[in-house]
Amino acid sequence: MALDIKLLDIIACPVCKGKLHYNKAAHELVCRFDKLAYPLEEGIPVLLENRARALALEELNP
Repeated sequence: MALDIKLLDIIACPVCKGKLHYNKAAHELVCRFDKLAYPLEEGIPVLLENRARALALEELNP
């Protein structure tokens, strides 16, 4: 199930409250400031810090 892109206008990173970016290939929402990626489960963002994965430096440069 795909993410409803309109959600990106109203949701924010739970850590810094910054903008999230959708990584369609990995099905994740990415916070570049905190270097965290939040998973999507059945198209629903799981915005819990303990479920986020740390991004490697090479993942931050599109």
